[in-house]
Amino acid sequence: MSSNEQIPPWQWDEATWRQHVDRIRAGRSLRPGSWPNGARVAVALSFDSDHETGELRDGQVLPGKLAQGEYGARVGVPRILDLLDRYQAAASFFVPAVSALLHDGEVQSCVDRGHEVALHGWIHERNTLLDGAEERELAFRAADTLERLTGVRPVGIRTPSWDFSANTLRIIQDLGLRYDSSLMADDDPYEIVADGKPTGVVEIPVEWIRDDGPYLIMDRFTAVRPYTPPRAVLSIWRDEFDLACAEGGVFQLTMHPHIIGHRSRLVVLAELLDHITSRSDVWFATHAQVAEHVLAAATEQDKP
Repeated sequence: MSSNEQIPPWQWDEATWRQHVDRIRAGRSLRPGSWPNGARVAVALSFDSDHETGELRDGQVLPGKLAQGEYGARVGVPRILDLLDRYQAAASFFVPAVSALLHDGEVQSCVDRGHEVALHGWIHERNTLLDGAEERELAFRAADTLERLTGVRPVGIRTPSWDFSANTLRIIQDLGLRYDSSLMADDDPYEIVADGKPTGVVEIPVEWIRDDGPYLIMDRFTAVRPYTPPRAVLSIWRDEFDLACAEGGVFQLTMHPHIIGHRSRLVVLAELLDHITSRSDVWFATHAQVAEHVLAAATEQDKP
C-alpha cells in the first residue's frame, strides 16, 4: 500500500484515485447490431444454485438454515427445469462446486436439458477476502469438479461476492474463461478493461434490481425480510425486459432456486416468461452463447 492510500480518501492525490478507478473498468460496448435469427432482444436467464453453501461458508451447520438451502435442490431446481422446458428457454446455472457435489446428478441434468453450467466458486466463498493463491486454487478446483461432473469445461464465472479481488481477473484469464457475470457497469455486454488495456474478457452485467434475492430473502435473526410482493417484482422485471427490447439489448436476470422456486414466486417467473414469449423476436440464450455471439460480432466489426 502506498503512502497515499494510508491517508483519508479525500486527501488522495489524483494519481491514487485514478489508479483505483482504472484497475477494472468497462471498455467498449459489445452490444451487437443484431441478434441471431432476427431477434430484437437476447434473454439471458440465470440461476445461482447456492443451496446450502451460503451457510456452510459461514460455518452455520444447524439443520434449519441448511434445510432452507436444500429446498433449492430438492424442489426449486426440478420445478425450474420443467418450467424452462415448457418455454423452450435456455438458461445458465452458476453452481458452487460443493453444491454440485452435494446433489448428485443435478448439474448433469441441467446440461442434459440444454443449459449451461458455469463457475460460482467452491463453497460460495467470499473471494475478495482470500489471498491470491487460495482464490486461484479454489477456482481451479471448482472448474475441475464441474468438468468432471458434466463432461464440459466451464467457460464463464459469476464470483460468489459479485466482485473482483486484486487477483480475480488474472485467475479468470488463466482459466481461459470467455466471460464474467459479476459486475454492473452497463445493461448490455462490454469488454473488461484492466489498467487501461482491453482484456478480451466479456462482461455480461448483473444488477441487484434484476436479482430475486434483494426482494424476497428472509432471515429469522435479522431485519432482512421480503417486503416486496412477488407480483411487484414481476412489474419491475417486465419493465426491464420491455426497455431491453426497445434498445435491442440483453435482458439478464439472476435468480436462486431456493428463492424463486417457491410456488408463489415461480408463478411470477412463469408470468414473466408468458410476457416474453408473447413476442416472436426473442432469443433465449445461455450466458456462454451471448458471450460467443457478441465476441464474434465484435471481431467481424474489427475487420478492415
